[in-house]
This record gives sequence, C-alpha cells and structure tokens, in this order.
Amino acid sequence: MKDWKRKGDHVVSEFAQQEAAVLRGLLRHIDDVLRARVDETPQDELAELTGMRSGPTTAPDDPVLSRLLPDFHRIDPDQPSEEDLESAAALRSLHEPELIDAKLGVASVVLETLPSEGGEVTLDLEQADAWLAAINDVRLALGTVLDVNEETPEELPEDDPQASHLGVYHWLTYVQESLIQAVSA
Repeated sequence: MKDWKRKGDHVVSEFAQQEAAVLRGLLRHIDDVLRARVDETPQDELAELTGMRSGPTTAPDDPVLSRLLPDFHRIDPDQPSEEDLESAAALRSLHEPELIDAKLGVASVVLETLPSEGGEVTLDLEQADAWLAAINDVRLALGTVLDVNEETPEELPEDDPQASHLGVYHWLTYVQESLIQAVSA
C-alpha cells in the first residue's frame, strides 16, 4: 500500500491485490459475525408494533463480538446490583441495533470503494471517516483474537502460528495511521 495522500477534499492511496484481498476478507468476516448477532436476536412483538428495533439484552459470549459491541453501562463485576443489570440490559437492547448498523455501514463503504483486484482508492472525507472506523473495528477484532496488549512484541518468531496475523495487525495500524495523517493534512 502506498501512503495515503491528501488531494484537495479527497485522500488517495493504492492497494496491491493481496492487500485488498486481506482487508476485504477481514471486513466480510466482521460483517458475517455482526449479521449473525442480528439474526440471533429474539423477535420483539412490541418492536414490531411500534417500528422501534430492539436488540439483545445480554452481552455477546464471543470475545470478539464483546469487543465490538461493548456494554453501554458499567457493572461492578464483584457486586452487580439488580438496578445496574436492568439498566445495562435496557441500554444494550436500545442501542446495539444502531451500533451494528453503523459498523455494517462503514464496512460496506470500504467494500464498495476498495477494488477487489487492488488498485487506486480515492475517498472523499466522509468515506475516509468510514474507512477509519472500519479499520478500527478490524484491528479491535484481530487484536482480541491475538490478545494484543502492552507486552505483545513487535514481531513473533517465524514458527509462531500467529506471526503472520500479528503482521497483518501491524499493517492495519499503518494503514490507519497513514489515513489519519492524510485526512488531518
């Protein structure tokens, strides 16, 4: 990938075919996971009558989904009160559908603007914001799977099964940083 460059009200870069395939594949995976979460949501008769969508009242069990769809209300894990549990459930039910829609929306912008065979990508600033959000989601998901933290080394030994995945994580960080710099220019 070439560094993102600002050209007026647009940012431009170029992706190799393999880079485009990796990014598109990761975004499709996140899209699939989020859509599965929507499909698992029980039907709410009141929501159907009022037209107001509601989501699940419990946090996802999957660590990646939990990272992408965090709690909307902090609960003391040692002494959760009934009031806190009810508040968390209500807030999740109200806001998770909107959060999923937003994440699916930004992923679709990347998938629509990134040529499947690689090549030049030209984005307006609104599309660039969508790219930043989508790349952030991919980094969050991949970082959760890899258990990235302050102690994670920059590189893993070549024989480590996660070495190439950590390389992709660092590449995504580079793509995101380069895009932030171009948008800010």
